Amino acid sequence: GWCPLSPTGAQTTQLLVEPPWRPAVLWDWVTLTCQGSGTSSATTWYNDGQQWGQEGRNHVNVTQSGTYECDRPSTGISPPVRILNDQLVLQAPARALLEGDTVTLRCRG
Repeated sequence: GWCPLSPTGAQTTQLLVEPPWRPAVLWDWVTLTCQGSGTSSATTWYNDGQQWGQEGRNHVNVTQSGTYECDRPSTGISPPVRILNDQLVLQAPARALLEGDTVTLRCRG
């Protein structure tokens, strides 16, 4: 039978971060990937709420700090991803964590 992908039964747009650590930092040469239904040519990117000029691309390389989102008409705007330019960060894996999970943290500078 049919199985919904989210509690509302609708697929959502997601923004994947590579390398997969949060918070992401600019000096890690971060790549963002927009995932959602439809073609990559329908993708709109935003940096700090402003259209970013990377339309029609699934993957983008980040060159400045800020809060990024991508939009696909079929599945909407992704949750935001913040890219920092801090000199020292405590990072956790960029995945959902639940209470009781074992997690590796990274202190980087």
